[in-house]
Amino acid sequence: MNLAIRFLQAAALACAFSLAGHAASAETTGVAERELANGLRVIVKPDRRAPVAVTMVWYRIGSIDEQNGVTGVAHVLEHMMFKGTKTVAPGEFSKLIAAAGGRDNAFTSRDYTGYFQTMHKSELPLSFRLEADRMANLVLSPEEFAKEIKVVMEERRWRTDDRPHAVVYERLMAAALAAHPYRNPIIGWMSDLENLTVEDTRAFYDQWYAPNNAIVVVVGDVVPEEVFALAERHFGGIPRKTLPQRKPQQEPPQLGIKRITVKVPAELPYVLMAWRVPRLQNPAQDWEPYALDMLESVLSGNEAARLPQRLVKTDRRATMAGASYDGVGRGPGFFYLSATPVTGGSAAEMEEALRREIRRIVEEGVTQEELDRVKAQVIAAQVYQRDSMFFQARQIGWLETVGFSHRNLDLFIEKLQQVTAEQVREVARKYLVDDGLTVAYLDPQPLEKGARRAAPPAGVRHGN
Repeated sequence: MNLAIRFLQAAALACAFSLAGHAASAETTGVAERELANGLRVIVKPDRRAPVAVTMVWYRIGSIDEQNGVTGVAHVLEHMMFKGTKTVAPGEFSKLIAAAGGRDNAFTSRDYTGYFQTMHKSELPLSFRLEADRMANLVLSPEEFAKEIKVVMEERRWRTDDRPHAVVYERLMAAALAAHPYRNPIIGWMSDLENLTVEDTRAFYDQWYAPNNAIVVVVGDVVPEEVFALAERHFGGIPRKTLPQRKPQQEPPQLGIKRITVKVPAELPYVLMAWRVPRLQNPAQDWEPYALDMLESVLSGNEAARLPQRLVKTDRRATMAGASYDGVGRGPGFFYLSATPVTGGSAAEMEEALRREIRRIVEEGVTQEELDRVKAQVIAAQVYQRDSMFFQARQIGWLETVGFSHRNLDLFIEKLQQVTAEQVREVARKYLVDDGLTVAYLDPQPLEKGARRAAPPAGVRHGN
């Protein structure tokens, strides 16, 4: 999902996100925020349309914070957070939520780990009690770890090893980046998972799972002051920790094009191209990330966009062609192009077809009508999401944990609206060049009967 959709889907919320000072009144802004003495931030967005509350606990910890040799530990710990505390037996967390009529799950990314429950508003105390308990009192038993690490390894096989395009992406990132931890898969390299220990996982938990490294977001039919009191009751007694120092992790400049070929069983070839491009750093002053986002939408924002229209529908050279801009996070930004040829086609032909579309933008630009249509479409997309309490909570937590503020949503929307056709052309000309490019070809090998899996294996429930 690109920046435009993520930001513009929040247009209906923007007017509410204008907080001032340490705490703000929900009566005047729609959102209230408070920081407890132990550093835990609590953000509350009242939504009275249903007697429901969504609770999310976000930890600013992800695969970016892992060390070589223990890749995947953030995701493994996410699984282990459901395996019991001093007072809650393994597996009982989700059973208690389900018995109260709720649902829960979790996710791990490169930059953060999140846990959530959606329940009747009256069950918010249960949610807080359970989350506070596992924030401070997780029991990491060798027996539970031995079982769960097998589940994670099977999840890796299903999510990556058995999916050719996922393997290509994983190997491309490992080639594109020389030093930055974004080069490692979130789920971890299999060799690291095979050698990961419960002690590694416990050390990661002890280092990073602390109230001063977490944000609690609640959206629903709630009263902010009551939520703050509840947070103080359950989380307030957890002591803050001295967090490890996060040292700068700068990727060295790329000095020329990189190419790799990935040989795995697959039906068709595939090409994935990734350029190093700027990420969003200063929402008020930056313009290039917003232009790159509009470039993505021009190329593949909908079925009538350039890549699907020309390569799939008109030329009938590809079964799939798309673009993606990944520019919000703590690490390097990338702009991707990808395509799968029709039977008989090659990855090299797809690369040339994608390059041709970029040359057209550089040489001919985009029309104002085309850009206006894209902007209208991404703005319209927010209508389908703004009624979701879960979306609102995820939007707030995501922005806060990657280093921005939910208070700037209106600014994001304004900046996207200001992008010009010439700026879209300029970022394509400036950044989609070979010196910052990594190209991966999928060289399809014969498929074995029954090698592909149609469903996740048993036990794979929590996902990144």
